[in-house]
Amino acid sequence: MTLLKSWVCSANSSDTDFPLNNLPYGVFSTQETEPRCGVAIGNMIFDCQAAEEAGFINFDEGPIFDVPYWNEVMELGPDAWAKLRTRLVSLLTEGVVEQDTLSKMLTPMSSAELHLPLIVAEYTDFYAGRNHATNVGTMFRGAENALPPNWLHIPIGYNGRASSVVVSGTDIRRPWGQLKSVHDKKPHFAPCQRFDFELEIGAIVGTSSDGPVSVCEADDMIFGYVILNDWSARDIQAWEYQPLGPFQAKATATTISPWIVTKAALEPFRCDAPEREFELLPHLKDKGPMLYSIDLVVSLTANGQPPQSIVKTNYREMYYSSAQQLAHHSSAGCPMNSGDLLGSGTISGNSRGECGSMLELSWGGKEPLEIDTGVTRSFLEDGDGIEMTGFSQGNGYKIGFGSCFGTVIKALRDPYAR
Repeated sequence: MTLLKSWVCSANSSDTDFPLNNLPYGVFSTQETEPRCGVAIGNMIFDCQAAEEAGFINFDEGPIFDVPYWNEVMELGPDAWAKLRTRLVSLLTEGVVEQDTLSKMLTPMSSAELHLPLIVAEYTDFYAGRNHATNVGTMFRGAENALPPNWLHIPIGYNGRASSVVVSGTDIRRPWGQLKSVHDKKPHFAPCQRFDFELEIGAIVGTSSDGPVSVCEADDMIFGYVILNDWSARDIQAWEYQPLGPFQAKATATTISPWIVTKAALEPFRCDAPEREFELLPHLKDKGPMLYSIDLVVSLTANGQPPQSIVKTNYREMYYSSAQQLAHHSSAGCPMNSGDLLGSGTISGNSRGECGSMLELSWGGKEPLEIDTGVTRSFLEDGDGIEMTGFSQGNGYKIGFGSCFGTVIKALRDPYAR
């Protein structure tokens, strides 16, 4: 597929994240308007609420864009998603006769504030990148025991907190928690000293289920994808995670990019998962290409210096797809809800510069990462900004996600001090 031409001139650049081929969904507001649903097109946002009120968008169910979130569209299912996308493409295509009227429904991104694009129902995070799991396992258990016995058979995960999900641009306050080093006789309560990011892709469940679903059914249920930063307090996690896994270490915040990139936009970039070491059981088997080729970059802003790229990798490194994760999540009968968010797990490649966390980049703090500006980091310090970006490269265009950004700010005083 080549670039589709739009009457919105900025959408026709090969460098924009948001050409007509993309049309991701978000929620925005301006000084004059309350939060509302919109579509990114070039450097503009097309106002879906205004388009619906003017009769350019219609649903059989009645008004849908009278709320500031995409859940109502998600609940309508794949047929409605396809119909809406077709309509948006027709409205924004070069040469449309209603251009003058439609142009009044555009808002410059530079004058808009972006909000969470959905009401997150539940949040589950997985541990489904083999390179990441191998690196972490090697650090703590040795290379011979890096992967748990079940890892190559099921996507391991844990249930997180939907209340922790925030939109890009939200500051992330360093958390307090119980810490205990190998030299301490007992734990103490203090600010996290080993705060980290994790580069992930988040899958957004569009339609609900009641009971087990197949991998193909799960794939049909997914509404779209976002970039996700699963902020992690490594020292809190080291003390608390046995035997039940992460809890407070992952409860500080989960940042997502503000634009939901649809499956339809990513369809040309499907790719196969890595070769299987063991054949998966029938309910998890690959049903054709289940991943997407999405180039991902993590940049660090430290000490007021310009952003420096510290990670470059690709989503195709994942061992399990979001559809397989969703199918596994439902396999014991767990109902899945519209608005559920599934984190892929940390995305890491084979080399150090492809590792999606500071834990790996600094090898547990033993080999601090040196940045071009001369700054070194083992883990994140106060004032550090982390930006994650990603795109799939097409023929003369790209499908981008926008920015997933957060700045680490100083911990509050002891929250229990009186």
